[in-house]
Amino acid sequence: MHVLTVALYYAILASSWNLIAGYTGLFSLAHHVFAGIGAYASALLVIRTGIPIPLGIACGGALAGAAGYTLGALTLRLRTLYLALATWAFAESIRLVVSMEYGLTRGDLGLAVPKLFRAVSPTPYYEVFLGCTAAAVAGLALLLRSRIGYRLRAIRDDEGAARAAGVNTVRWKRFVFGLSSGIAGLAGALYGHYIGLLSPAAMRFDEMALIIIMVILGGQRTLAGPIAGAVVIEVASEALRTYGQLRMVVFALVVLAVMRLYPAGLMGIVRAAIISRGRDRS
Repeated sequence: MHVLTVALYYAILASSWNLIAGYTGLFSLAHHVFAGIGAYASALLVIRTGIPIPLGIACGGALAGAAGYTLGALTLRLRTLYLALATWAFAESIRLVVSMEYGLTRGDLGLAVPKLFRAVSPTPYYEVFLGCTAAAVAGLALLLRSRIGYRLRAIRDDEGAARAAGVNTVRWKRFVFGLSSGIAGLAGALYGHYIGLLSPAAMRFDEMALIIIMVILGGQRTLAGPIAGAVVIEVASEALRTYGQLRMVVFALVVLAVMRLYPAGLMGIVRAAIISRGRDRS
């Protein structure tokens, strides 16, 4: 149950990163840090002000969304490699600040966080994460089928042509940065109140690499892909935990194989199998 709960947390992160990278074409390397911003913001607000945990989670998501919106505004003219480097630099800067501010975040010592439920069983958290994942995916589905979704795809395919067609690329790039970061912040805040302990280790680049692997393995530009990738990678990660960082090497090799043989990921394999079965029946 715990493994599935963590997998659902990563599914939310992967789905929201897929929105900004897969559907809009903006390759950000700071998504994991927005989850951390939401987690620390919620925890500190609850601890220092005594506000209810649900309100703290909402505030953490809002702060992460505002940070993402600001980062999007500062990197509007950057594309591809330059955008990735800028967002990576932002992520590392935030991680270092959190590590050094012992008086506020307790740095590497870890910050104890009040839990959302008093129950020891992970079942209530699993149900909450399941509902949040369903809500996030449903919301993204509605967004992508709206005019906003078409504008985001236009920016991904050809930003210059989208601008010439009347799409306000500046507004929508800031919007998608803020929205995806806010979703990540909400997930991070909820996860913090589930785990009960926050550490800057969760802001290392390994976390961002996992999110990217989940999306690529499951299938970019699909709604089910990031969820499938998150579940497969989290279950495999738990099974390979005794091998330490070697599991990242295994994941990298798997991703290389998938990109070489099935660029569409697991969803592409499933789609091809369905089409093949349909042809056999006909």
